[in-house]
Amino acid sequence: MARISSPRPSPTQAKVRTDEAYALELDGRDPLRGFRDRFHVPDAAIYLLGNSLGLMAKESEAAVRRAMGEWRGMAIDGWLHGDPPWFYLAERVGALAASLVGAAPEEVVATGTTTVNIHSLIATFYRPEGKKRKILADELDFPSDIYALKGQIELKGFDPGEDLVLVPSRDGRTLDEESIAAMMTDEVALVFLPSVLYRSGQLLDIARLTRTAHDKGILIGFDAAHSAGTVPHRFSDWDVDFAVWCGYKYLNGGPGCCAFLYVNRRHFGRKPFLAGWFGCDKDKQFDMSLEFLPAASAGAWQISSPSILSTVPLETSLRIIEEAGIERVRDKSLALTAYFMELVDAWLSAPPYEFRIGTPRDPRRRGGHVALDRDRHAWEVSQALKERGVIVDYRPPGTIRLAPAALYNTYLEIRRTAGHIKDIIDRREHLAVSTKKAAIT
Repeated sequence: MARISSPRPSPTQAKVRTDEAYALELDGRDPLRGFRDRFHVPDAAIYLLGNSLGLMAKESEAAVRRAMGEWRGMAIDGWLHGDPPWFYLAERVGALAASLVGAAPEEVVATGTTTVNIHSLIATFYRPEGKKRKILADELDFPSDIYALKGQIELKGFDPGEDLVLVPSRDGRTLDEESIAAMMTDEVALVFLPSVLYRSGQLLDIARLTRTAHDKGILIGFDAAHSAGTVPHRFSDWDVDFAVWCGYKYLNGGPGCCAFLYVNRRHFGRKPFLAGWFGCDKDKQFDMSLEFLPAASAGAWQISSPSILSTVPLETSLRIIEEAGIERVRDKSLALTAYFMELVDAWLSAPPYEFRIGTPRDPRRRGGHVALDRDRHAWEVSQALKERGVIVDYRPPGTIRLAPAALYNTYLEIRRTAGHIKDIIDRREHLAVSTKKAAIT
C-alpha cells in the first residue's frame, strides 16, 4: 500500500483532531477492538465494503468445514443428526437474527435470497381490490426491488406503468417522509421501501412511516439489506408488516449466502401465495400431503430446502454480533462514519478536492455507510484508492461508498483512507486511471 503524507488542517478547521495520535487513541478506547482478530482481514488492505460483502469470520470458516465433514460422514443423516440438525437450521438462524431487528424468534426465518423473498412476500401481501391496487415505492430504490414489484403487479394483471408509484427525490440523494406520507392515497394497496437508501445511506423513519401507512389502512414492508446488522430495529414494536434482508453485508454470511424474511405474527395464518414444501408445518412436512399445511410462523414463507453450506456461516457470524451487542455495533458505526465526515470537512471539501458528503449528518438519519460525492472523476478516484489497497465501491453518477464495519475496521484505517484520497488528488493519480468500468463497480 502506498505511503501517504499527513495533511494539516487549515486554521479554521484546527478544532478537528486530525492527527494520527488521535486515531490511535480512539482505537485504544474502542470496546469492540478485540473482534477484529476474529475475522480474516485481507493483507495490506483497508477494507471498507461492509455494506456490500462482509468479511469472513474465522469461526464461520470452521463451521463450514464442520458441516462439510457432516455431509461427508453422515450424508442424509445430517438433516436430523448434524450439529445443529440441518432440518431446523433455517428457523434456528432466523431466531438469532430476530434480536437484531426487534422481532420474536418465530417472526424471522433464514431462507432464499433477498429478491426471491421480495417476490414471495409481495405475492402474499399485495392484494389489489377495486381502485386500491397501487404499490408505492421510491425512485432511489435498489433496481432489483423495482423489478420484483413490477413483476408482481403484472402477475396480478395490472400495468406497472400505472400501478407502481415511485416517490420522487428532491435532491437525487434522499427521500422526505412527508412526501412519502402524502402519496399514501386511498388507491395504494401496499408500500414497500428501503430502510436505508443504498446510494446515500439515508436511514428512513420506519416507525413513523409504518404508523402513517396503518392509519390509512395500508400494509407496509421494508428492504433492510443496508441496515440489518448495523442499525438496531424494532420491527415488532413498530408493527411493521413484513421485511426482507440479505445475509452477506453487515451480517458477514458470505457471498450469495442465505437471506432473511420477517413476518409480523399478526399475519401468521395467511396463506403464502408462493407456497413450497419447506414452508410446511415441520411436524407434518413428511406426511407428503398434497394439501399445503403452512407453519405457524414466518417459516411458512420458505419455499425450497435451505442451502445448508450457505446458511451455516450465518449462525457463527450472528453469534459474534450478538456477543458484541447490536447497540455497541451501532455506536461504533456512527462514530467511525462521523470521524470520516470530520476528516472530509478538514481535508477534502475545499478546492482542488471538492468532495461532498451525500449522507445525512444527523446520526438518527444515516445507516452504516458514507456517500462521498464529487462532480468529476469520482470513478477514477475510487479506482486509484483500490490501487492503493483501499477497497471501496462506486455508484453512478458520482458517489464513492465507504462502509466501515464496527467489528473489524479501525479509526486509524479511516484516517489513512482520508489521507489516501487527499494524496491521490495532490498527485493527480486519478487522472491516470482508465475510465473503462469493470463488470462490478
